[in-house]
Amino acid sequence: MAKLDPRLAPAYTVAQAAHYLKIPAPTVRSWVLGRDYPRQSGKARFKPVIITPKDGLSFRNLIELAALRALRTEHELKLSAVRVALDYAARELRVPDLLASKDLYARPGELFLERYGQLISLNRAGQLGIQAVLEGLLHRILWDKGLAVRFFPPLPNRPRPEAKSVMLDPRVSFGRPVLTRFGVSTAVIVDRINAGEEKAELSKDYGATDEEIMDALAYERAA
Repeated sequence: MAKLDPRLAPAYTVAQAAHYLKIPAPTVRSWVLGRDYPRQSGKARFKPVIITPKDGLSFRNLIELAALRALRTEHELKLSAVRVALDYAARELRVPDLLASKDLYARPGELFLERYGQLISLNRAGQLGIQAVLEGLLHRILWDKGLAVRFFPPLPNRPRPEAKSVMLDPRVSFGRPVLTRFGVSTAVIVDRINAGEEKAELSKDYGATDEEIMDALAYERAA
């Protein structure tokens, strides 16, 4: 039996995905599982936006969640518009996983955005705004043959928001957040600091700089 690509295998719970991406857990749950909501005529169902494996979320799902969060929070794109994009890409472009496709983030994505913008009456300024958001994400994703293989999450409250000292890679530490240069779990670093150890001790043990240790702490302790 062929081994499932680690990028596509279920590896994360909703709570883990929410923590790693700094997205509220109820939001992640709605986006990947859907939810019921009341209407005058009774209950209605909010359908999932992102399709996941049966037993959890995959690394590709994390990329999709990061993209969806960026479009929703940085560009205030409505979920209904995102659904239009996903349906259009799957039906017309034969791209069933648009939010995790490099074609969306790189220059070819401009053609999609032009067609999509016409479809939902998005003006050129709106298209350029979305493109800027996607290009920002592009630099935080390492690609291999068009598939995402590594993600460098933003570091909240740090003077170097573009830093790539923390990564998630499904081939390293089961896809959990680690320091990029060493593969050391960011959670382990926080546990040692919380236990009373000094940053200098950790820097010596792992060969990390003080800045990398602080990046790990900022990432893990962010809401």
